[in-house]
Amino acid sequence: MEMQATDLSARLLATENLTVVRSNVGTASFDIKSRVLTLPMRKDMTPVIEDMLVGHEVGHALYTGEKYAEPILKNPKMKSYLNVLEDVRIEKLIKRKYPGLRKRMNEGYAQLNEREIGRAHV
Repeated sequence: MEMQATDLSARLLATENLTVVRSNVGTASFDIKSRVLTLPMRKDMTPVIEDMLVGHEVGHALYTGEKYAEPILKNPKMKSYLNVLEDVRIEKLIKRKYPGLRKRMNEGYAQLNEREIGRAHV
């Protein structure tokens, strides 16, 4: 499969040769052990949303360590709570490291919010 510009961006931002895959999944993810960044294949994916997802998942690549899962293994009910806190933490750090991502990520979240508002009014 041919490498896309987004794949190269993810590798450069993460400062490692991580693997970027596109799959028929509901959301983007990053596997901290195998170092695989998965992006969803969606017809309505805009470059802005893809950049926002890459920025977020690269945040996990840079700042989420393997110890993150330890409390979840002890108490699986903590997963949603810890995930929200970790997402906020890594986004703050990635935007601090790469200030240019701020605008793109804000635009991506705005696009997602507009879609959700549009669906609610249908």
